[in-house]
Amino acid sequence: MEIYKQENEDRLPKRVIQRDTDVTHLHLARRGLTYIPDLSRFSMLRCVWLNNNKIREVSRASFNCCLTELHLQNNDILSISGALRHLTCLQVLLLFNNQMKCLEETVSELKNMQDLHTLSLYLNPFTQDPEYHQYVLHHLPSVRFLDRKEVKQEERRQAFKLFSIERQRVLDTIAFGRRALPPPTGRKLTSSTTKQAGHHGSRKRCAESMSNSHSDNQEKPSVPKSIIQFSVMNWTGTSTSQWNHLDGLSKPASGILTVKLR
Repeated sequence: MEIYKQENEDRLPKRVIQRDTDVTHLHLARRGLTYIPDLSRFSMLRCVWLNNNKIREVSRASFNCCLTELHLQNNDILSISGALRHLTCLQVLLLFNNQMKCLEETVSELKNMQDLHTLSLYLNPFTQDPEYHQYVLHHLPSVRFLDRKEVKQEERRQAFKLFSIERQRVLDTIAFGRRALPPPTGRKLTSSTTKQAGHHGSRKRCAESMSNSHSDNQEKPSVPKSIIQFSVMNWTGTSTSQWNHLDGLSKPASGILTVKLR
C-alpha cells in the first residue's frame, strides 16, 4: 500500500516557484502573526489567507492592487482606514470577528471596490447598530452576499427608503413616467388626482381638502371662469398696389377682429 501511494504522489505534477511572480495564492492562517508582512512584491498574488491570527493593524503597503480575495477574519483588527482603498479588484472580503468600531469609516474604505460581491463583517462592535445592515447595502450596492446571507431585493428597497429620503420623496410623486403635480387653487380634488399624488396618507389629506373646499365654496363667491381671447387680421381691408393707382377712390380701412370666449 505504501509503495502504491508513493507511486501516485510521484506522478502528480509539482510546480516549482522560482520567482515572486509565480505566487498567486498564499496561506498564512493560524501562524500567530501580530502584523501583516509586506506582500507587495508578489505582483500576481490573487488570494491571501491571514485568518485566525493576532493581527491588530493593516497597512496599505501589505497588498498589491490586483488582489481579488482576502481573508482577515478572526483577528484583532481595530481599523482598516487607509489600508484597503486601493484594492479595486477585490471580490471577496472576510473581516468578521474583529474589533472594528466605526461603521462609516469601514464602509468608506470599501466604496471603490466595484466588483465586491461577498462581504462578511459580523461579530464586530459596529454591527450592534440597528441600521448596520441597511447602511452597508445602501453604500455598497455591488454586494450580493452579506454576512453569509444572500441580499434580497426587498432589503435594498428598505435601505434606499431609509438613507435616500429626498430621492424617495421624488419617486413617490412620479406617476406614469411624469411628475404628478398638485391640483391648482380653486379646483376640487377628485379620485384621479388623489391616485396621481402617490404620497402616504393622501386619502386623509384629500378628504380634508375636499371638505374645506366645499365649505369655502358655500361661503365665498364662485371663482370666475377663464376667458379665451384671440385676434384675427382683416386682410380684405389691406391696401394693395391697385389702390395706389386709384387716387380718386377711398382706400378700405384695415382692421383686427378680436373675439372673446367666456
